[in-house]
Amino acid sequence: MSRAGAELRIIFSPGRVQLVQEEAMVPAPRVLVTGATGLLGRAVCTEFQNSGWLVIGTGYRRARPRLLRCDLTDEDAVKRLLHEYKPDVIVHCAAERRPDVVERHTEAAVNLNVHATSMLAKEAAGCRAFFLYISTDYVFDGRNPPYGEDDSPNPLNVYGRSKLEGERETLRHCPGAVVLRVPVLFGEVESVSESAVTSLWLKVQETTESCTLDHCQQRFPTDSRDVATVCRKLAERARQDPSIRGIFHFSAKEQMTKYEMAIAIAQAFNLPSNHLIPLTEQPASASALRPINSHLNCSRLELLNLSVQPRPFTSAINDCLWPFTPDKLWRQTVFH
Repeated sequence: MSRAGAELRIIFSPGRVQLVQEEAMVPAPRVLVTGATGLLGRAVCTEFQNSGWLVIGTGYRRARPRLLRCDLTDEDAVKRLLHEYKPDVIVHCAAERRPDVVERHTEAAVNLNVHATSMLAKEAAGCRAFFLYISTDYVFDGRNPPYGEDDSPNPLNVYGRSKLEGERETLRHCPGAVVLRVPVLFGEVESVSESAVTSLWLKVQETTESCTLDHCQQRFPTDSRDVATVCRKLAERARQDPSIRGIFHFSAKEQMTKYEMAIAIAQAFNLPSNHLIPLTEQPASASALRPINSHLNCSRLELLNLSVQPRPFTSAINDCLWPFTPDKLWRQTVFH
């Protein structure tokens, strides 16, 4: 894919010289998206593709046609990938992002969240690609929100610590990189269990028996499409302006517990919610501690006009869950 650009050409002919403006085909910029099979990775690929970029997406266990299969913990494989495709931008979405899984399988998670990130950042610096690392609000302990980019992190669980270490490795090896911290995400899912937000759909539909849901931890559910747009805007600006570097925050504005999200989902689809019961104590079942309120201050992005207006939760959740309503289940077999 390429884009048209203006090019001036001088034409000499007997007795005259002409300056002619011609259309020249400029190669489209290349973006490499890791974790392109995941919720955010798919949205990032779509956003860049729709904006005229040449997108190279990678996956591993879930790699599919039109995506490259690459084990990001294999240094030689990563070097070959970057050498062959020579991306202008790398958006690193791949991660083990499930806190309880990270607690149980720490070594594998640290290999991906820290060591693979470190290697990618180092290679990005070597090939002069702009590197954008996706991080999390879980680097904070949630005791004193809202959190700015310069506030001291204090993660409560192994997942948060692994992502914080990934941030540090990113900026150590690639000082011109951007770290983008985001909260819990939802979006166009392949199954409702793919996001902690859309998985509440199952609880909402189980109307035959009561269901308790956390009503302590304050979350800021954010549409992956909005995050993808911010990623593109950061990449485009950073290619023109080297001062775009360091840590940024992006988050939706609506503050909700899991219980409040479930109630909002029920209301959006005109479903009963009497069976949903708020749990006002921290659940003992979770193996990983979560911050009570890790609200992100996003003013740095906003001041640079690099943010977007987040989609309202009700309309955004409707977009993602309508294919899973009983009369729309046919769509899953067609599109998913």
